[in-house]
Amino acid sequence: MGFLKPDMPVVDFAEWSKGSRSEMIRPMARHWAEVGFGTPVVMHLFYVFKILLYILGGWLFALATTGVDGFTNVAQWWTEPIVFQKVVLYTMLFEVIGLGCGFGPLNNRFFPPLGSILYWLRPNTIRLPPWPNRIPLTRGDARTPLDVVLYGALLVVLVVALFSNGTGPVPALGTTIGVLPMWQIWTILGLLAAAGLRDKVIFLAARGEVYASFTVAFLFVGYGVDMIIAAKLVCVAIWMGAATSKLNKHFPFVISTMMSNNPLIRTKWLKRRFFEKFPDDLRPGPVSRFIAHFSTAIEMLVPLALLFSHGGWPTYIAAFVMLCFHFGILSAIPMGVPLEWNVFMMFCVVTLFVGHAEVGLVIWPRRCPSCCSPYWPPSWCSATCSRVRSRSFLACGTTRETGTPRGGASSRRPTRRSSVGSSPSRACRLLSSRRSTAVRNKR
Repeated sequence: MGFLKPDMPVVDFAEWSKGSRSEMIRPMARHWAEVGFGTPVVMHLFYVFKILLYILGGWLFALATTGVDGFTNVAQWWTEPIVFQKVVLYTMLFEVIGLGCGFGPLNNRFFPPLGSILYWLRPNTIRLPPWPNRIPLTRGDARTPLDVVLYGALLVVLVVALFSNGTGPVPALGTTIGVLPMWQIWTILGLLAAAGLRDKVIFLAARGEVYASFTVAFLFVGYGVDMIIAAKLVCVAIWMGAATSKLNKHFPFVISTMMSNNPLIRTKWLKRRFFEKFPDDLRPGPVSRFIAHFSTAIEMLVPLALLFSHGGWPTYIAAFVMLCFHFGILSAIPMGVPLEWNVFMMFCVVTLFVGHAEVGLVIWPRRCPSCCSPYWPPSWCSATCSRVRSRSFLACGTTRETGTPRGGASSRRPTRRSSVGSSPSRACRLLSSRRSTAVRNKR
């Protein structure tokens, strides 16, 4: 394929059109196996440029927050919760406008390269309510001024949220900038739900199963690190759900077709390796089947390692694997062009699972190093015993930097005496008593 000229199948149209359907498909299928869609290189560069613009937009919206300063000083703000919130809402806006999945010539949209906003801000266009016979006030298939208002209001509130500042210090999240106002989160969810019940296509275009789920996780901000834990659980659910959808017989066909269209694989002999026996048997070959099953295993299992490892080499290795996984999809520039979604998931890996590695679920109870009482999750004891609500403390009375009790004791061995007094903390005694009572009642 050329830089500006597409690589099209070469056939004698008069003879080709005389053949049966099977005979007409055969040269097209062989051409796809060796070349792919035949897209000129400039189109792939166009999508790369669009990805860079998406990243730049998220970067700038993050910097629009008071307290997030320095275009290149990323190390100071990349783990801020409000930055993650804005990236989620910015990506939702990007998708619901029509700039994300399904955009441009690789999705057979040329002029204009998107639909979405061009349809949904116009009355009398088609809408598809999901349950018109069950949900009141949703019947009909013509867009009304109410539908236009709901969609327009969603866009406006998303833009307002992107230019908003934080609510102030939230010690439980370790931030002095704060998070987005709760009314904005509730308003976005309400408008998306109302617009989606009137037209399910809007909800699907906004990737509501992804970005609305993250937005729901933001409602847990009042419970401290539960917002981060909820966002991690959403990530894991997305990965495992996607992996489950690949447990079928047709996913190897997806791999062989996608790799034939991969702009980084230029040689035809390598593309032929993805098929059973080119040109006579174009079923997926051993290479395609291996990639399909191996990538499914990665998407199903590695997220569990990210969720249950709390820093160190296990987290870094799992994060590296998931970054490579998403970059593999991204570099293929698939026909459905879910490009920004893959960039977003890579951002989630780095921000949530690496930047907040110490926050997560554990599979065994831990003990407070100050009073030796069990606590679950880690935030409970720090909230009741030491009254410490900052991420600078890994557990009750223990600092992240030194690992020593706050009272100054040099020993790191857990004791049953409080580091701040001569008797165990009353709050931790109460917490331990409640745990013991709960265990006895359960038995």
